[in-house]
Amino acid sequence: MRIYIIGDDGITLCRAAPATANEGEIAVASKEELYAARLSGKRLLALWNALPGVERRKKLGDREALIDQFWSAIEALPDPDQPSEPKGLSKQTAVIAMLQRSDGATIEEVASAMGWQRHTVRDLFSEALKKKLGLALASAKEERGRVYRLAEPASA
Repeated sequence: MRIYIIGDDGITLCRAAPATANEGEIAVASKEELYAARLSGKRLLALWNALPGVERRKKLGDREALIDQFWSAIEALPDPDQPSEPKGLSKQTAVIAMLQRSDGATIEEVASAMGWQRHTVRDLFSEALKKKLGLALASAKEERGRVYRLAEPASA
């Protein structure tokens, strides 16, 4: 039996009902339980848009039709026991690769390539790359704007 744990961070598939559920999570094993869960329209729409391979929606539309489609989509998710295809590169890895190029990358180039806002790129640079990973970034003002590159680590 497939049981779906629906939480704020998405959907998790399990084989058995959990002993306890975290606050805000619901466990459903059937479409009827999903109907009974009475998810808010906003949450249902966010969950739908988070599913892989579905056409994103901006409006809820017919609630019952969306629940039917949502149930069909989560039923089509692969079992966790089945190995999935290896994941591609993470966005963070892709950004690091951009910064390792000899010509580096501007904030605008990274934002465009990743589909992010500029402030998200700046946050990645300062929080993830510098503070968490300890990478050094060098920047230089060039014709195309401020260009960032991974700096060579200082030798001790």
